Amino acid sequence: MSSQDIPEENLPAEQDHAHGAVGVADEENPFADPGLPPHEHRIQDIDERAAKRSERMVALLFTVSMLATIGFIVAYLAIPNDKSIFVFPIGHISAMNFALGLTLGVALFCIGAGAVHWARTLMSDVEVADDRHPIEAPADVRAKVHADFRQGAKESALGRRKLIRTTMFGALALVPLSGVMLLGGLGPAPGTKLRHTMWAKGKRLVNMNTNQPLRPEDVAVGSLTFAKPDGLEEHDEDFQNEIAKAALMIVRIQPGNIKDKRELAWSHEGIVAYSKICTHVGCPISLYEQQTHHVLCPCHQSTFDLSDGARVIFGPAGHALPQLRIGVDSEGYLQALGDFEEPVGPAFWERG
Repeated sequence: MSSQDIPEENLPAEQDHAHGAVGVADEENPFADPGLPPHEHRIQDIDERAAKRSERMVALLFTVSMLATIGFIVAYLAIPNDKSIFVFPIGHISAMNFALGLTLGVALFCIGAGAVHWARTLMSDVEVADDRHPIEAPADVRAKVHADFRQGAKESALGRRKLIRTTMFGALALVPLSGVMLLGGLGPAPGTKLRHTMWAKGKRLVNMNTNQPLRPEDVAVGSLTFAKPDGLEEHDEDFQNEIAKAALMIVRIQPGNIKDKRELAWSHEGIVAYSKICTHVGCPISLYEQQTHHVLCPCHQSTFDLSDGARVIFGPAGHALPQLRIGVDSEGYLQALGDFEEPVGPAFWERG
């Protein structure tokens, strides 16, 4: 049905909008303004039943958006983060990620689709031409803007189309909850995980390069050896998380050159074991100077004296490296005599 099939008295009254003046091409102005084509009324402009159908469609899209947002929240809370599903042709993917992406995508799409359908079928579609004007806004322009805004609000029928208004506000109010739920994706609370490592009494020190347990005779004076706890393998799922806390550097110093009494008591025949993780921002320490017994962090040049309790002698690190108390077991292998007595790595706000 088109406007030509409707009696003229049933058509909506044309609004008085300013159209550009129609010009005639001549030698001075070969590209004159041809003017705007005649306005063609939509079916919704002339048939209230069609308008109601469009209103219900817009409301349906906003309602689907609300349901999708609720589905997003339910998926986040109910689906285990380690569950995977097979999706053709992608393959095996995280069930939670798939559900979150699908529901959030539907929620945002339906809000956009509802707004577009509302604008195209129910809001005014009269083309308006306006002249260019200076950047400054005089009083009459501001008055015109306010008048246009009020006219646009009236033409949108937001006040009259209560179903659209209610469902739109509902969709816009619920969809931000998706972002709130994503804050939980920053990760679970660490609890006491930052305070403890895999080191425990009886854990052997394993050479990181050879993957073999260390004996005292394997550590020469002036050498630097990196170690990990026995039982921690690179193919383990949590290897990176555990080695980030448990990485150890071992140095052998002549007992007479060790200045700190506790360091000497916690060593074995001059072999001292310290955390490899810098106490500034957690970089791995790897540079050792034999004559001074200093170790240097390559990231920000924090320097620690391993002959004096690994105290900080230069750089931004805030405190000394934690020392691991070591000894030997019945078979002569180096072993830990407990965990670090303080958290390794950088300080954190919960640290007491």
